[in-house]
Parts: sequence; structure tokens; C-alpha cells
Amino acid sequence: MQYEKEIILKDGAKCLLRGAGEADAAEVLRTFDLTHAETDYFLTYPEENSFTVQEEAKFLKARSESKNAIEIAAFVDARIAGTAGIDPIDDKEKIRHRADFGIAIEKAYWGRGIGKALTLACIECAKQAGYLQIELEVVAENASAVRLYESVGFQEYGRNPRGFRARSGWQTLVLMRLELDS
Repeated sequence: MQYEKEIILKDGAKCLLRGAGEADAAEVLRTFDLTHAETDYFLTYPEENSFTVQEEAKFLKARSESKNAIEIAAFVDARIAGTAGIDPIDDKEKIRHRADFGIAIEKAYWGRGIGKALTLACIECAKQAGYLQIELEVVAENASAVRLYESVGFQEYGRNPRGFRARSGWQTLVLMRLELDS
């Protein structure tokens, strides 16, 4: 999928939202490693990422050519401040209407509106791809993320009290969904 839109952040800075491509692979990996080191809210730790720049480039190329998946990067001053994406849950007939959503923003850019802009961009792309539902899991203590998702219409449909076994202990995951056809 392709996407491109320029927005103005809360602080007046310009931000370009665009589908990440092969040429962005090194910067996407840098952002992944940094965001996953800054907080304990992600599925993986930075050292668990085994992608090389070449593998990431191949992955991003496939996403840019896909009809139902995308990785959108938020560029501020030509630097990736965060990424978000949608992927199909599966291609089986009974569940191909469902997309999985993920997002990561560098801590230095929190509170500037990038998370909401990326989330709305992914919702737009999910609709274009024909999805009827977007799903996500978020660590319950990540209250600002939960509020963001609720503000754009996501609803909680369950909790997994032992969803993550982090180095710091158990983390409850909030299961959320956004119905796109209602």
C-alpha cells in the first residue's frame, strides 16, 4: 500500500507521513531499536530483533507493494520519529476482514500528535484495503496509548492479565478493536 500526507504537529512542526520503503530500512531499524529500548510496553526487546537492513528492506518493499498491509513512517526534519502499520490477521475467509495494528513513537516525540496522526492514517488505509475491523493489544499501564485508541473509536473487549511476562514482571494486556463498518 502507498500513503503520503503532510501534517502540522501540535508544536507547529511539519511532519510527513508516508509509507516506508526499501530506502528507509536502516532508519526504520534504528527507530525500532530505540523505541523498544525506551519503554517496556512492546512485545520484544531491542536485542530480540534479528532483522538485517537487507531483510528490513525486503520486508518494507513487500509492504509497499501489498494491497492490504502498510508500514507508515512519520518524518520530522527528515528523521523517522515513529512508525505504525496494519497487517492482515490471516488470509482465511472467516477472518480476512480483520487487521492487526501496531505503533511505536520515539519518546522525544511523545505528546506532539504523531501517534494520533499515524493511527488515523492506518485506519484510513485499513478502510481502503477493505478491512472491517482493526485489532490491537496494549499494555494496561500505558494509559496515554489506551486514551489515544479510545479517542479514535477503539473499544476494549477483554484483558489478558498475564499477556506479557516482562523482565519487570507480568503485564496485563488490554484487547481493543475498532469496527470500520458501523
